[in-house]
Amino acid sequence: MLRVGLTGGIGSGKSEVSRRLAARGAVVLDADRAAREVVEPGTPGLAQVAERFGPEVVRQDGSLDRERVAAIVFNDPGKLAELNAIVHPLVRDWMIRAEQAAARTAGPDAIVVQDVPLLAENGLAAMYDVVIVVDVPPEVQRDRLVRLRGMTPGQAAARMAAQATREARLAVADIVIANDGSLDDLDRQVEAVWEDLRNVRPRA
Repeated sequence: MLRVGLTGGIGSGKSEVSRRLAARGAVVLDADRAAREVVEPGTPGLAQVAERFGPEVVRQDGSLDRERVAAIVFNDPGKLAELNAIVHPLVRDWMIRAEQAAARTAGPDAIVVQDVPLLAENGLAAMYDVVIVVDVPPEVQRDRLVRLRGMTPGQAAARMAAQATREARLAVADIVIANDGSLDDLDRQVEAVWEDLRNVRPRA
């Protein structure tokens, strides 16, 4: 089984890359999905978040108010670290279980892609046989966050500042996919990367 780490800054289009890899046969495990599931209503994760940040971060329907949590943590590195200390271990356990299930069902030749937004921030590169970084210039990130996700420029800047720098992400990359062009350009790059991955042998 080949273990691939896929990462990129917010607004880089990493999800577009993961969808294209999945369409070509990769088993994609999404850390963002894990992060949602570990704080679903009734979970220990949600209880821990509410205990730390107050009952007002839980909506009346019992779900986590993500916008309220984001407003609390993304301008306060200390509070963000506290949130990460709760969520990240739960996400790690979720990903381990999902990978074990993939290994049982997909077989030894599977290419398992872990889509991990904070791979560089958390020093996870050594866990993977290959690290792919989806890269765009910061001005493209800001434009996408404001234009496509409805953030204010200040919100976009805070989200970007909470992540690793572009340079730090590129420093852990084995493969870089530049995603500031057309979707046709992206398709061509992903196809080439997929062919490369099929010829990579897992580390011993």
